[in-house]
Amino acid sequence: MQTTRSQQNFTSSVSKPYTMEDWRGANRSLTQEFDYWIEDVEGEIPTDLNGTLFRNGPGLLDIFGRPVHHPFDGDGMVCAISFSNGRAHFRNRFVRTEGYGAEQAAGRMLYRGVFGTEKPGGWLANAFDLRKKNVANTNIIYWGGKLLALWEASHPYRLEPQTLETLGIETLDGVLGKDSPFAAHPMIDPGDESREPCLVTFAIKPGPLTTITVYEIDLTGKVVQKHDHQVPGFAFIHDFAITPNYCLFFQNPVSFNPLPYVLGFRGAAECIKFQEQNPTKIWVIPRDRSHPAQCIPADPCFVFHHANAFEQDDEIVVDSICYETFPGVDHNLNYQEIDFDSRPPAQLWRFRINFQTQTSQRHLIDKRACEFPFVHPALVGKHHRWIFLAAAHQPEGDAPQQAIIKINPESGEQQFWSAAPKGFVGEPVFVPKPGATNEDDGWVFTLVYNAAHHRTDVVILDSKNLEKGPIANLHLKHHIPYGLHGSFTSQVEGSD
Repeated sequence: MQTTRSQQNFTSSVSKPYTMEDWRGANRSLTQEFDYWIEDVEGEIPTDLNGTLFRNGPGLLDIFGRPVHHPFDGDGMVCAISFSNGRAHFRNRFVRTEGYGAEQAAGRMLYRGVFGTEKPGGWLANAFDLRKKNVANTNIIYWGGKLLALWEASHPYRLEPQTLETLGIETLDGVLGKDSPFAAHPMIDPGDESREPCLVTFAIKPGPLTTITVYEIDLTGKVVQKHDHQVPGFAFIHDFAITPNYCLFFQNPVSFNPLPYVLGFRGAAECIKFQEQNPTKIWVIPRDRSHPAQCIPADPCFVFHHANAFEQDDEIVVDSICYETFPGVDHNLNYQEIDFDSRPPAQLWRFRINFQTQTSQRHLIDKRACEFPFVHPALVGKHHRWIFLAAAHQPEGDAPQQAIIKINPESGEQQFWSAAPKGFVGEPVFVPKPGATNEDDGWVFTLVYNAAHHRTDVVILDSKNLEKGPIANLHLKHHIPYGLHGSFTSQVEGSD
């Protein structure tokens, strides 16, 4: 596994730092559930590292041999890597959603997928079947004593933190109903001298008039604030950003034609089209519900994820991952055959939203393809100096994520660690060291698919110096399909 900076002058005329065969290796179901201490470790696990790294993502990429059309339609599988006293324990379990249970009992695919997966039988078997299969595969968070598996189009599922057993639908004491949308990207507001920490999240009910619901949940897990806001037009909003006073939602310029979905020809996400002639709309919604929301236009772009936001004088600064167009799903293309060279890269941009002029400006921070931004958890909504991201090894063009980068968006200073040519990384999760005083003093965790051994490694990097390579490389006994999001908590650790 390569651990030093290299090929910084890479161009498309040079051989790629990966092969498609290697990248495809992780795109296979993991049907087995494991429970074991990780004994195969290179380096040393820090003895002052205590807690659990939770990860979520699609674990089943086929239903009894019938492949899903896109990984996002795969059933959610949660992994827990628990650290204590210099040791690590691994456990994974599928989220026992209603849909997962029904299909496992039936021994066949019963549901359509949002991203184009079709039941057997062609369009006639899929027409007018508008049921949503909650795959609970996007994120996992521990808050208020509850471990929640999230999928933004429906309700959370609650899991037992130690065993990952599915406990059932989470309603937040009756605030949510069955199938109530609940975002997969909650943000933990760290609070300050005058405010306690809280979980801020949202729900989207799209339509000709889209409703954005904002929730704030206190340390005990109680919903203490809930307010609705209606915005004109269809809105596909996956993530948001917060400051102490505002929530920020980027309404991407897209349209939705439901007819092919209703008639069984396409998945819902395949009916979304980018409208390049329209601006992106930034909705600035005050967390104090007594103040009105504002809509500020931005250059057309598509945003899945935000790194962070903070207030500065008369402006709000937001660092976001932008695509120049919607990276849509091609119904006629197998995701395994994706042509990275034909896709525009996702890149890190900085937006400045000015309240006085009601305008926004943006500039490119770095041209390298990247995704899954992560900042110090104590700086959510506050001024930050460092962003950690999963990135392409090559500095230009789109490519699989094989590297972790650390970027200062103001100075441009960077650090870089690559797992190429055989390694493919997931989202970086930054965890500060106990008692750390510097923003970047901690560890970065990422799951790396190692194609040379067809297994996944849990890699721990020194966040102050990524380029020196892993502090510890924990070799699992198996692969994990490429995942989505996760979180770390010091409140859950160890194994039964």
